[in-house]
Amino acid sequence: MTEATVAGLGVPAAPDQWRRTSLYAGLLFFATFVTSIAGLLLYDPILNETDFVLGGGLDARISLGALFEVFLVITNIGTAIVLFPILKRQSEALSLGYVASRIVESTIIAVGLISLMAIVTLRNEAGGADPASLTLVGQSLVALHDWTFLLGPGFCVGLGNGLILGWLMYRSGLMSPKLAMFGLIGGPLIFLSSIAILFGAYEQTDGIAFLFSIPEIIWELSLAIVLTFKGFRSESPLLA
Repeated sequence: MTEATVAGLGVPAAPDQWRRTSLYAGLLFFATFVTSIAGLLLYDPILNETDFVLGGGLDARISLGALFEVFLVITNIGTAIVLFPILKRQSEALSLGYVASRIVESTIIAVGLISLMAIVTLRNEAGGADPASLTLVGQSLVALHDWTFLLGPGFCVGLGNGLILGWLMYRSGLMSPKLAMFGLIGGPLIFLSSIAILFGAYEQTDGIAFLFSIPEIIWELSLAIVLTFKGFRSESPLLA
């Protein structure tokens, strides 16, 4: 056994416990990738067809997309909760900040999810309403979803998953400093890009927005791969 303790309770923590922690965190990061991409792809009709609300019946594709986003909310928060016991050994305040940012991000994602499911309700139950009015309401709800995408996966990810988690991993040595730098660079970049979008410099779907997000994507993918298949760096003083 090591001198490390579990969650500060004075209980000795075996090395394999930290390996399990990294494994669970890595799998949860993989799950955030799968659920976010799947949800976005399944939402394509409701996001891009202006007359979607004028259709009839329940669209199972949209419901499945909503289910994936429910799992996204769960796995987002899960990454922070699983990592908290070890990250707080570096900085409890910043670790709590990371948990808080993930909760806020997930709450905003849930608001966007609700706005799209409201369109599904209109599609099913407002068949006799004026088509122009229905279309306007549907477009307004899609716009609400688009803003939540900017505030959640934009601002919150840049601050929490990028800057805060990147700094914690860098200072603690739990991951390679070179990899952690992608978080320290990618977080501020995606945050600044979100500010530019907020003030109308370019659209969320523009290529420049994607370019700014590349370091953050590399960072999150590195977290998933390294934590799942390799684990924390044994040189980290947090594991001593």
